[in-house]
Amino acid sequence: MVAELPRDTADSDDIAVTGVSCRLPGASTPDAFWDLLISGRSAVRDVRDRWPAASGATAWGAFLSDVEGFDAAFFGVGEREAALMDPRQRILLELGWEALENGRVRPDGIAGERVGVFVGTTWDDYAQIAYQSRSGLRSGHAMTGLHRGMIANRLSYFLRVTGPSVTVDTGQSSSLVAVHLACASLRSGESSAALVAGVSLALLHTNSTLSDEWGGLSPDGRCHTFDARANGYVRGEGAGVVLLKPLSRSLADGDRILAVIRGSALGTGAGATPTAPDPAAQAAVLRAAHRQAGTEGQVQYVELHGTGTPVGDPVEAAALGAALGSVAAPVAVGSVKTNIGHLEGAAGIAGLIKTVLAVSRRALPPSLNFAAPNPAIDLPGLGLSVVTSAADWPRPHLPLVAGVSSFGMGGANCHVVVGEAPTPPGEGDPAAAPVAPWPVSARSSA
Repeated sequence: MVAELPRDTADSDDIAVTGVSCRLPGASTPDAFWDLLISGRSAVRDVRDRWPAASGATAWGAFLSDVEGFDAAFFGVGEREAALMDPRQRILLELGWEALENGRVRPDGIAGERVGVFVGTTWDDYAQIAYQSRSGLRSGHAMTGLHRGMIANRLSYFLRVTGPSVTVDTGQSSSLVAVHLACASLRSGESSAALVAGVSLALLHTNSTLSDEWGGLSPDGRCHTFDARANGYVRGEGAGVVLLKPLSRSLADGDRILAVIRGSALGTGAGATPTAPDPAAQAAVLRAAHRQAGTEGQVQYVELHGTGTPVGDPVEAAALGAALGSVAAPVAVGSVKTNIGHLEGAAGIAGLIKTVLAVSRRALPPSLNFAAPNPAIDLPGLGLSVVTSAADWPRPHLPLVAGVSSFGMGGANCHVVVGEAPTPPGEGDPAAAPVAPWPVSARSSA
């Protein structure tokens, strides 16, 4: 069964992306992330500085350099409370503020507004560490600091906003499902704007060991998406946030619009086992999303789920080819996991931010680690083409249309359709804009 959002007219339900923030491996800002992507760099490294005992596949990862740092005073949090806050809460507070600023919204000026907060995430590593050490657990801050459901609530409380505040866990598709749910909330009028996030931290080596024993990790620490060498994924961590508003309101407010979300769909379907992907279920979600968006036959690029596993890649390629492929005009594809690893619960938001940047900057970054296609994937026959070097869009003279896929381990499949922002009437050359003051403020002189 596929959940599809209703659409009355061509553009009435489009959702504007007006702000972005991120903290990703090798990139702490959207500009740094774009530079990493377009230059074809990988952030995967040896992670034995975090886990000295790691070996084999678990010794590789795309991790953040600092997950401990947090300006508690800035957010009105005491030191004892901050120590018991899951670092995902801390990162989300910082990135929520940054996304609002990036969207030219005063974070301290939206109290009481129906702003929704939707966050996708999975593992609870920090809580497990706290439970094992039992350090400070008798404090009243332990419940609010360690409970997964509080991750979204923490940001909503700090901003004093009144829209839905939801933490989503559908496995690896969690953060893209959060986008789908946020768009539904915006279209219904339940939310006037939404902050949508994915956040994932790999703090426990045991969870990497579980993934390796399950057969998921690449022994050489590389995601060889759609490649003949595909042998598993490499774990990544990080977070990203997008600020969303109904397009009609965003245009009326004169927002800077980076891209628009034209449609999305969510469905469930597993194969022979609970974790085996099903091509028919994936294809159904793809078709539903583009039917809802009114973009059948228009898609030029798809940001793949693209884990680089020998089972998942051929299934995803078959579904994508059946639903969207074009032999006459092949659909370009790529995977951000080849740059920053698999962010699991935050993988979908990383793929969405990559796609928003690619649309707004009208260029396609390369998908790394691709030399020859998996023998089980007939790229020309499926009407697909892997982007192997920085390139223009396949048909840049047409409106840009892209898809972003994210599939959960248990079959929770999501696809989001992204298009370029409309050009406001009478918009002039940005280079000719007059010089403007740039005020700088802070809570303290330091």
